[in-house]
Amino acid sequence: MEEYAATMKSQIISRRPDVMGGTAVFHGTRVPVQTLLDYLEAGESIDDFLAGFPSVTRQQVIAFLEEAKDRLIETVS
Repeated sequence: MEEYAATMKSQIISRRPDVMGGTAVFHGTRVPVQTLLDYLEAGESIDDFLAGFPSVTRQQVIAFLEEAKDRLIETVS
């Protein structure tokens, strides 16, 4: 299961020193994951985020949120 989670994470998020200075971005893009969190925190929708960042797919956003949820639940369990 951990191997699967690591594979999923690598497809969702990437971090490379030569891309956005090593900031966590949606894989295959230059869009920081933090930008999605900022949108959601400000009350914007996923659709608003996707309209502003068309290089990110809905599947990436949903997979990221599911992974974050699973990790949070593991932490508090």
